[in-house]
Amino acid sequence: MHAWLCENPVGVDALQWKELPTPQPKAGEVLVEIKAASLNFPDLLIVQNKYQHKPALPFVPGSEYAGTIAAVGEGVALKVGQPVACLSGTGGFGTHTIAPADRCMPLPPGFPFVDAAAFIMIYATSHHALVDRAQLKAGETVLVLGAAGGVGTSAIQIAKAVGARVIAAASTDEKCELCKSIGADATINYTQHAVPNAFREAVKAATDGKGPDVIYDPVGGEFAEPAFRSIAWRGRYLVIGFAAGPIPSLPLNLPLLKGASIVGVFWGEFSRREPKANAAMMGELAQWYAQGKVKPVIDRTMPMAELKAAFAHMGSRGVRGKLVMVNP
Repeated sequence: MHAWLCENPVGVDALQWKELPTPQPKAGEVLVEIKAASLNFPDLLIVQNKYQHKPALPFVPGSEYAGTIAAVGEGVALKVGQPVACLSGTGGFGTHTIAPADRCMPLPPGFPFVDAAAFIMIYATSHHALVDRAQLKAGETVLVLGAAGGVGTSAIQIAKAVGARVIAAASTDEKCELCKSIGADATINYTQHAVPNAFREAVKAATDGKGPDVIYDPVGGEFAEPAFRSIAWRGRYLVIGFAAGPIPSLPLNLPLLKGASIVGVFWGEFSRREPKANAAMMGELAQWYAQGKVKPVIDRTMPMAELKAAFAHMGSRGVRGKLVMVNP
């Protein structure tokens, strides 16, 4: 097998494509022949030693991938040859990897590997955020920040599946058009409302002065406070992540005055603590995919050997949806 090996977590440039012995699965594990693996923001952080989980060195990055079962360990119900999508945190950027069997989602017929490799993290995060944590209802309005990215596009689709109205905020007209093409009812271009008060006024105008009932924020940074200031009475502000870098500080009088809630979203911990609820959620998402209600937006596919170029493209903030690496 071959894989991108991180021996010194100082950044993408230190990764090396190496030939490694093909491992054999132990009890509760499977060997996956990887067909496709998607890039997620934590994949960048983990090779920079900035992620909350710090695997033992050396390790192969790549948190999310899809492929076929090549071998199974003792006590595993999955079968050799079965197609699966896996989210194991590491191991995806290679030709093979060992994965815990309970982190693998069997794929129904007609679920392409490229879509499957870009599915679990973003849709599980957005469903847990909007349906479970925010208790989003049909007819409510959702403001999605960073709406053209992976989690942003999934949030638009899930909010529309629930019956909500969606306002998508993105950084270019092209990204705004993408958001409209997958269901957003209105869009706001950040760059045209760079002054915080201007962004707040744009949100108010898009909601007829009421403000959004739910704000989905995977970005953080300078737009967090003006977005929160625009929230509706009893609104819910979902803290998804901090792709912009800085973690914002919100004055606590704002949730008091709006009767609003700041709601943390940590899908990984939810899946660990509440496995039955998580399994039911994933089952519903698989059904929604089959029904055409959700489908990952794929910016492009690239050969696995071009991982460093893919990271550079992701760093340019030009990605719309997800980048997926593929093996021949």
